[in-house]
Amino acid sequence: MYLLFPGRHHVLTRFQAEFLTQAAPAGTTVVWAVTSANHHTTKRNPIPYHRREAAIERFSVATGLRSLVVGVVDTPPTDDFAEVTVKAIEAGTDDQVRLEPGNTVVACSTPEVAKLYERLGFQVIGVEPEGQARPWDVLLMIAAGNDGWRTLAHPATVDVFDRYHLDAQVRRCVNDPVVGDDGGLTTTRDYKTYADAFETAADRKWSQLKDFVRPGRILDIGCATGATLQLVDADPRFHESDLIGVEVARHLYAECVHKKEQGFFSNPNVYFYQRNMLGAAVFPPRSIDTTLTLALTHEIWSYADGSRRETVQRFVDRLFAHTAPDGVWINSDVCGPAEPDRPVVLALDDSDGLNPDEPVDLESLADPAAHVSALSTRARFFQFAQDFRRNARVPFEYTIRAGHPVLRLADAMDFLTRKDYVDNWLSETHEQFCGLSYPDWTTITESAGFTVDPSSKPWRNDWVIENRIAPVATLTTPDGTPVDWPDTHQLLIARR
Repeated sequence: MYLLFPGRHHVLTRFQAEFLTQAAPAGTTVVWAVTSANHHTTKRNPIPYHRREAAIERFSVATGLRSLVVGVVDTPPTDDFAEVTVKAIEAGTDDQVRLEPGNTVVACSTPEVAKLYERLGFQVIGVEPEGQARPWDVLLMIAAGNDGWRTLAHPATVDVFDRYHLDAQVRRCVNDPVVGDDGGLTTTRDYKTYADAFETAADRKWSQLKDFVRPGRILDIGCATGATLQLVDADPRFHESDLIGVEVARHLYAECVHKKEQGFFSNPNVYFYQRNMLGAAVFPPRSIDTTLTLALTHEIWSYADGSRRETVQRFVDRLFAHTAPDGVWINSDVCGPAEPDRPVVLALDDSDGLNPDEPVDLESLADPAAHVSALSTRARFFQFAQDFRRNARVPFEYTIRAGHPVLRLADAMDFLTRKDYVDNWLSETHEQFCGLSYPDWTTITESAGFTVDPSSKPWRNDWVIENRIAPVATLTTPDGTPVDWPDTHQLLIARR
């Protein structure tokens, strides 16, 4: 009665049409279990579920197959995958379709997955034989710009891809140099903590920049949970503006969409995109009146593929290109000290925690945050040095003099401004806060064509200095002269 065909089904092939018409005799219903149905715009799952479903329905009409299409949400690797899929089909059909070994054959070419269904008693038949191009192979051809995919893909897929320009989306997602397989910057980020931090900081950041925002089309790149756009939405000056959020991380983008669905915005013209702005231009030239980048640009520097400065310059060039005449780009972020290479001696408290002989491999621990939390400030420095070198791919060189590290001022501040980020330690050590100084940022901005507004400035977060850094650390020159704490942040107002 049923032929269960599990898979992500981003691409349907001509071979699958031939196979299914032979494997599903009259009276058989093909049950398409579309896995990772809640994922899209990621390397692993570039095509959204509703587009995959549309192609399957067209495929079914063209081949004369009777089909049921059921989305299965993404699950971590599990030996219960087959059972989860069968239960998802029951739930997705209001318990009207119950797949059992007596009424169902499974079509699957992945040996590991086939064994899971066989363990439940199902008969499994292979689909693509050795040497036959599989759907993922065809999708990689699309990503590579090889038009040969059109001869392998079924016309139903070709039609849907052409109408919705999905080939460009596949290329953008699969070839993205920054985003991981599942739509995040790193696999170690605690998105709950990250989202909470953005929600908490939104009011403070909005108070700094609200006077510079121009009405019209207002774009927040790296909008996180959409908290800043909520504040824009609440300001009567912008009630007729279009509010646009762009977020690359799947988890945060999902929260933005959820807020919009729950009525968090009064403005009907609120739109969210899941995009990486480094991949390609997202908006037409001269079409955006205000662009906001809050706590974003250091990530572009940190996750750049190749030359970091060139990557940042390319990003700012694109911002200039989409900025309308008299428009503005507002950048609020961390920045490095004005004298990044100045040598300093960093004295750190070693009485506020444990002092192991050596740093450990945190990725081997069940609870990295607990380990880092228990370390003294001095011990955290050596743990940071190991993780920062590996994850951020920076030298982070230092020597020890009279028991104290001697290093560049920028490197010292990279540690001191991150030492308390224990919940996201592995993720945060991928990022370099002090890669560029404020003068570097102004040079890049002006090179793109912007004019830097006189209101722009570097500034120091004195609360962090007084409450987090100064109680456990001191900076001096090598001859013992105290060094003032440098600027830690920037507010850059760039006008076209």
